[in-house]
Amino acid sequence: MTKHIMIVEDEEALAEVLKDYLARNDMRATILLDGHNAVKRILEEAPDLVILDVMLPGEDGLSICRKVRDRSDVPIILETARVEEIDRLLGLELGADDYICKPWSPREVVARVKAILRRTSRSNDVDESVSEEGGLQLNEENWSVSFDNQLLDFTRREFQLLSILYKRPGRVFSRAQLLELAFPDDAMVFDRTVDSHIKNIRQKLKPHSQDGEIIRSVYGVGYAYDG
Repeated sequence: MTKHIMIVEDEEALAEVLKDYLARNDMRATILLDGHNAVKRILEEAPDLVILDVMLPGEDGLSICRKVRDRSDVPIILETARVEEIDRLLGLELGADDYICKPWSPREVVARVKAILRRTSRSNDVDESVSEEGGLQLNEENWSVSFDNQLLDFTRREFQLLSILYKRPGRVFSRAQLLELAFPDDAMVFDRTVDSHIKNIRQKLKPHSQDGEIIRSVYGVGYAYDG
């Protein structure tokens, strides 16, 4: 089935270029040129993915992202010309799955869209107790990690972090979010501890990854599971 992408972008020329590139990749795009009624349209039309500009007339993208995320899990890519880290972090904490910075390459945007749709499609089939994607398996009943039925040596904290990232493939989590979600009752876990655990997880998964790092670093923000 053809995927429906909604582009919320006030620069019509840019939106049309992106729409054309998406069409070349067998995706149908709808363009909204401002934030007016964007939330309503997104919820009613239920696109497969939303590309959402941060700076919009009518209602800004961050506000739209927050309202949509309260009622829908549709993947959202934020688009911004403001590259300050606070903008990136704020957007991702509101529930966006990724961000792109202007000026962007339409081919890169399409590649990001395809990757997120592929991950989302796979994650919809993941069981909450035993998760499997590309040979990687997480069992939440016994806190175990295996690859192609080979048990890997993971600590409980490493499992907690990997589980959070694994359940939302492609979603970027800040260190603060990982601390809160994976270790809500442990006041002695700090940002550098998260980095240390992520490093260990990468080392243990690296022999089983044929396409580079399974866990991607997003500079100044945090980490994402790319699978």
